[in-house]
Amino acid sequence: MKLSIFKPSMQIKHRIYITNELSNLTDLSLSQDEKAYADEVLGDDKSGLVRLNRYNEFIYIAVQEIGKLEAYQLSEKLRLAATNILSNLRSDKASKVLLKSLSTNLSIVDFAEGLALANYQFIKYFKDAVKKKSTLEELCFSGIEENDLKELNALISGVYHARDLVNEPLNHLSAVDLSNEAKSLLDLGVKVEVFNKKKIESLQMGGILAVNRGSQDPPSFSILEYKHPDAKNSKPIVLVGKGVVYDTGGLSLKPTAGSMDSMKSDMGGAAAVIGCMKAVALAELNVHIVGLVPATDNRPGENAYAPGDIIKMYDGTTIEVLNTDAEGRMLLADALSYAKKFDPELVIDLATLTGAAAMAIGKYGIVGMGTAGTSSFSKLQESGKNVYERVVEFPIWDEYQELLKSNVADMKNIGGREGGAITAGKFLQHFTDYPWIHLDIAGPAFLASDDHYRKTGGTGTGVRLLFDFLKNYSS
Repeated sequence: MKLSIFKPSMQIKHRIYITNELSNLTDLSLSQDEKAYADEVLGDDKSGLVRLNRYNEFIYIAVQEIGKLEAYQLSEKLRLAATNILSNLRSDKASKVLLKSLSTNLSIVDFAEGLALANYQFIKYFKDAVKKKSTLEELCFSGIEENDLKELNALISGVYHARDLVNEPLNHLSAVDLSNEAKSLLDLGVKVEVFNKKKIESLQMGGILAVNRGSQDPPSFSILEYKHPDAKNSKPIVLVGKGVVYDTGGLSLKPTAGSMDSMKSDMGGAAAVIGCMKAVALAELNVHIVGLVPATDNRPGENAYAPGDIIKMYDGTTIEVLNTDAEGRMLLADALSYAKKFDPELVIDLATLTGAAAMAIGKYGIVGMGTAGTSSFSKLQESGKNVYERVVEFPIWDEYQELLKSNVADMKNIGGREGGAITAGKFLQHFTDYPWIHLDIAGPAFLASDDHYRKTGGTGTGVRLLFDFLKNYSS
């Protein structure tokens, strides 16, 4: 979707105005009949959507009362209001739309973000994709700062890219394909290095190699780096994304219905890292960040790793495998150990890691935990509120480590049913010696149906959260 600044020479017949009350609409020169119609539509609540058909132009007025809403709640209300307008725009065959806020306390950026995200489509494999394509192609802004537009353009591009990656099926997105997607950021000033299977073997990344053993396709390990000349951080912030491009569960095979059929989404963390790196580079945020993406599929092939196997990880730790469906943590463990090479200021990993996290809070938030301290975690939670990708902190008490003790190796790869999301995080903690935050995005990363501007399929969860966190950090 194209985002641009409105110029008087533009002829746009579809116009959206947002306001907190109808008295702000004097500039629109509403007729008495139009005012009466608006009052009737809005009713006693004095909020909602008014659509006016003037034959040669369409006017959409979104009225949002502010009341006692906190800033982050108001921002989300505007995103939702934009989503509700989209069906009207498509019915009215709108291709280019003017956006303007008539109230200083209502952000047109928030509204546009919701509209652009709701307009996302993944239709490339339909024979009649042209017919299915949304008519809406461009948003033109009146009264917006150039930098705000640049950042919004960057963010939407990053989210779209992440959603596309999650929605791609395995036969079009192998681990090697995912590394090529990382390389697509080279033109944006992102340095990209990709380790092939031979290199991964030479580094003895046992976790990645174990999961890959059942696959006929090789694994990959992508290292992305963006460093602004005036980066605020002297040591990099490292983002690690789980890149399991498809997960059958391995020999601990998943049931198909409601479980395996959506497992192309098990690289949602990797997609978020790539999408965030893209957004940061396009926006030219003055930060230094590194992205690590370990990738493979997990299949029950001829040489697949099996329950009972003992795997030696990149850092030398031995792991007793009791469930091959707990494969994401095996990849992440090697990547988290490798992150030590960068002497990071902070490491954040993202993963569709556990069903336990999804069961705990559903699609409405992200399970988080870690060792980064209250300052970093609270700032991430604040960003979560800003973009409505809220982060709920789970404890990571020492007692959970007891559940991972093995009789034959340094650790087991699962801790049992109790506290499953936490023991998965506790497993990862073992491979860190730096400030670290773990984000389990299993709940919101892939949806079976639309949730307003979060569309069916891949949602790009994590991109907006990380972008806001890094933007605030850089400022």
